[in-house]
Amino acid sequence: MQLDPVEYAILSQSVIAAAREMGVKLIRSAYSTILREARDGSAALLDAEGFTVAQAELIPMQLGSIGPIFQPCKAMFPKETLEEGDFLVINDPYSGGQHLQDVFFFHPIFVDGEVIGFAASVAHHLDLGGGAPGLNAAARDVYAEGLIIPPMKLNMARDWHGGGFQRLLRANVRVPQQTMGDFDAQIAANNIGVLRVQELAARYGTAKVKATMAALQDYSERRMRAAIAQVPDGTYRGEAQMDDDGLGRGPITVRVAVTVAGESIAVDFAGTDPQVGTNLNCPFASLISASVSCLKAALTSPDIPFNDGALRPITVTAPKGSLLNPNHPAPVRARMISASRAWNAVMMAVSQATPERAIAQGYDTTTAFCLSWLGPQGWSVYLEVYGGGYGAGIGNDGCDAVDNPLSNCSNTPVEAMDQDFSFFRVTEYALRPDSSGLGARRGGAGFSRSYEILAEEALVSYYSDRFTGAAAGLFGGGKGASGRCEVRRSNEVISLDSKVSFPLRRGDVVTISLGGGGGYGQPAERPAALIARDLEDGIITRSMADSWAS
Repeated sequence: MQLDPVEYAILSQSVIAAAREMGVKLIRSAYSTILREARDGSAALLDAEGFTVAQAELIPMQLGSIGPIFQPCKAMFPKETLEEGDFLVINDPYSGGQHLQDVFFFHPIFVDGEVIGFAASVAHHLDLGGGAPGLNAAARDVYAEGLIIPPMKLNMARDWHGGGFQRLLRANVRVPQQTMGDFDAQIAANNIGVLRVQELAARYGTAKVKATMAALQDYSERRMRAAIAQVPDGTYRGEAQMDDDGLGRGPITVRVAVTVAGESIAVDFAGTDPQVGTNLNCPFASLISASVSCLKAALTSPDIPFNDGALRPITVTAPKGSLLNPNHPAPVRARMISASRAWNAVMMAVSQATPERAIAQGYDTTTAFCLSWLGPQGWSVYLEVYGGGYGAGIGNDGCDAVDNPLSNCSNTPVEAMDQDFSFFRVTEYALRPDSSGLGARRGGAGFSRSYEILAEEALVSYYSDRFTGAAAGLFGGGKGASGRCEVRRSNEVISLDSKVSFPLRRGDVVTISLGGGGGYGQPAERPAALIARDLEDGIITRSMADSWAS
């Protein structure tokens, strides 16, 4: 139908506002620190066919591909078969999901008996069973990583609120209060989305709401195609490397060819190394998110709504059985690391086409860091997602001590950890001086955190990268510092690898140090005033300032 421009403006912005309100509801209702403080979750509104219309600006990796993730649910449970109270659930990476800890809930939006859309939410859950609390660094297949949920249709009255599905979940997690509380937060967020769309339909009519959902996706497509058309046609290549596969083999290389042809882009990861035996493999849904997020960030304006319309001009392919499109049942828990290398490789290709829009590599490593302890009252599990220093751009330094571009989690405040966990305490939380890559614009600084263990038989488990490698600079910029993790035990310092589980003792101090981002441009071109500011802010030491100035 033909929409009045004023009504379209009101309705489209109302839909976007509803998605953002869902995101706020999700975070404010959460129980665990990983969702409540780190904000590792997202929310969106989909149209009746399950294509993303609007999303909260939270985690790009979780929502860039939410439309494709919904499609296996739609194929098994068409909207015509749904009834009031039904909802759909998935986390299986080999049925369209990402990794098991990200559980997607989809609630149909009924108006006069017709499904006109879906409210969607996803959260990274603190524990979903598996071979170790929080994360199983030793997993050699997906079954060891947690409870697998294929596309399922459930009913709120029958399967939740003490029903069979809720009891099944509760029985398979180590921290049921936090995990089930976070599931309830997802349901609350979806309820808000359902209500807001129903209110719009009641006020403006169902036909106009549906037409707005379609028009908003078409608008994003037009803007994306116009932005791509400004990029010179051609094929541009990039690559990036992970340190190793967690079993001593490496480096592991991601390769990409980005072909620009008029208003469309093809992203082909042919030549990428084969899948590995550890959890670093990346499901294809995550690869779509990584590729599209990089292209949108580099080539387009931030005011373009990120929805399925924005995906239409872009195709992504990767060889089956490769690191970025593994065969079942390869483990995928740490898929964010390989996805980040895909992001780096695409950005390298973009730098050849439009150098002024590219940024240097950041530390760009999701370090999922978990401390766990089985106490008298049951399991206590702390999990946080760390970033590092951001890459520098043509007109800006990299951000200091932030998450990577695909994750966007916040750092959990020390006070929140003190409130929730009794078996450790934070003794240091600081920027790492001289961790930034030098350049006309410097990379972002990394940071470190130290944890003193206050109980016997605690466990640290984490996966990270760039402990031997480092974030590369761009156009003459220097590389950032590498990461490391150490355990101080009495007078001994134990250096740990980048992917490990390690038993701890009372009194141990675990220090995780994240690396910095690469610099952009020649270091000699950096103004002296900026070097002086970095020294004053503690980003660099006096010796580094003197060396840089000379």
